[in-house]
Amino acid sequence: MPVRVTPERFTLVDFDGAEIAALTEDLLPKVGLGADTEVHVEVNETSPLGYAAVTSLDPVTVHVESGALEDPKRPRRLEPDGAANVIGRLLLEASDRLDPGFGAPPLDEPLDLAVATAWHTYCAGRLHQLGERYYDQRQRRLYHFRNRHGFTDRADAAFAALWDGDGLTFADLQALSDGALGADAPA
Repeated sequence: MPVRVTPERFTLVDFDGAEIAALTEDLLPKVGLGADTEVHVEVNETSPLGYAAVTSLDPVTVHVESGALEDPKRPRRLEPDGAANVIGRLLLEASDRLDPGFGAPPLDEPLDLAVATAWHTYCAGRLHQLGERYYDQRQRRLYHFRNRHGFTDRADAAFAALWDGDGLTFADLQALSDGALGADAPA
């Protein structure tokens, strides 16, 4: 199976690794990764927090704290739609990073928080366009984007370009982020 979930057996949360693997496999073709792409989903079940990140590209490895996959109304239980939202966003980031035309920086290079927020917005927007909808992610992401880029019309226009965007490059994300902040975009 190209998707591996660890731990194999959950003891602190009521998650089913096979269910997480299945929803991840369903997302692969949607996000532009081949069905044969090897993916490892590492779940830290000891933390109720919601940290989630791509940690490797060979194989594609996503690390999530169990809180990122939990049902907010039923703690310690998996929320499949929410899990698809988190894992889908991470898989889109991995797909971007694997595409040389996207021009992403190396995985170990830290990103400016505003640019990282712009990228998260772009990934969440594409996931929404693909039909993966979990509550009102647009408003949540807009608020988060405004917190990093300002509560301005310029920031809202950049957000809309990211949320509705497709085929953008990392340079495009940086330019939109810089423009939202009022900085001159690099030439």
